[in-house]
Amino acid sequence: MTRRICILGSTGSVGQSTVKVLQGQQADYDVQVLTANHNFKLLAEQAIALKAKYVVIADDAHYAALKELLSGQDIKISAGKEALIEAARIPVDWTMAAIVGMAGLKPLMAAIEQGATIAIANKEPLVAAGDLVLAAAKQSGATILPVDSEHNAIFQVFEAHNKESIERIILTASGGPFRQYTMEQMAEVTVEQALAHPNWSMGAKISIDSATMMNKALEVIEAQKLFDMPADKIEVLVHPQSIVHSMVEYNDGSVLAQMGAADMCTPIANALGYPNRIQSSGQKLDFTQMKHLDFEAMDEARFPFMRLAYDCLETGQEACIALNAANEVAVKAFLDHKIAFLDIYKIVSEMVDRCSNETFKTMDNVIGYDNNVRSQTESYILSNEINNKSVNNLR
Repeated sequence: MTRRICILGSTGSVGQSTVKVLQGQQADYDVQVLTANHNFKLLAEQAIALKAKYVVIADDAHYAALKELLSGQDIKISAGKEALIEAARIPVDWTMAAIVGMAGLKPLMAAIEQGATIAIANKEPLVAAGDLVLAAAKQSGATILPVDSEHNAIFQVFEAHNKESIERIILTASGGPFRQYTMEQMAEVTVEQALAHPNWSMGAKISIDSATMMNKALEVIEAQKLFDMPADKIEVLVHPQSIVHSMVEYNDGSVLAQMGAADMCTPIANALGYPNRIQSSGQKLDFTQMKHLDFEAMDEARFPFMRLAYDCLETGQEACIALNAANEVAVKAFLDHKIAFLDIYKIVSEMVDRCSNETFKTMDNVIGYDNNVRSQTESYILSNEINNKSVNNLR
């Protein structure tokens, strides 16, 4: 039976990998919806290739150009943020939620309302509003499948019926481009260096998060929400080869690990085919080329976001929202050459320090507080740009 598909964020790195997997077996899928933020050219190419029924460009400034590229095609076209949310509500069997950052929260919640299968690739909504997301899924009957390579790995080896026997969840981290850098070296890091991940090809924001280890900090919070495990049973190990994507250790001494190439097509194919296995067009492991697998403890002195994540989980939802929101603003400032690499942590930790232990009951409350933190973070950065000579010297 042909499955109806929606890809929210089809032109991002995860979205493009999802398109690649679908193209490998297009006869089994009926692509109903594709959305993008501003890359209208790629969106048009994808829509034609996949014979999509409906496309949405969130940035309505590109509506006319997209309409021209799709002229003569039997494809409905809309633009704007509200159109994006309405598109997410269209009944389908499987949705890929791959819109980067908190911009993906409202479309994700709209998709969950339909009660279908939702593959979640973006961490931020679960970090900021994980309890609300999971409660909405429970109410609608939606199935949530993690697509992040680490959480998908855990999902594949997590024995729910043996949950009480789990000693720990072990998230693996590549270590990013600065795994062996000293603090002095990291103080001089450029945007170009931070974007050059050694193993994965990713978008700019997640590449910077990998360099600071914020991505792993967010993943700790995400894992706690997805698998309902105590924070003290979630650990992180640095694994430079990015072959073992994560592990679950049980009380009998067994450690179950999921392995695969550093290719997002693998977890996407797992989520797309679930509960079955389907063919993936991604890379496969060649064990004859594997010389060794290395694991090492995370250095929290050089990568302090790890400890901050556990502190935020202990403090509560407000701190988790602030962690994510302040980081998005700080990462953009770094990409715009307004702050130094190590300033990202200083800014985020300052915003987290201002938090209480409040819990938010509605999505509007979450979004309102998220916007408030972003505004505070922007003001804090501006004050540092004026007063901090080292920041001004970056220009």
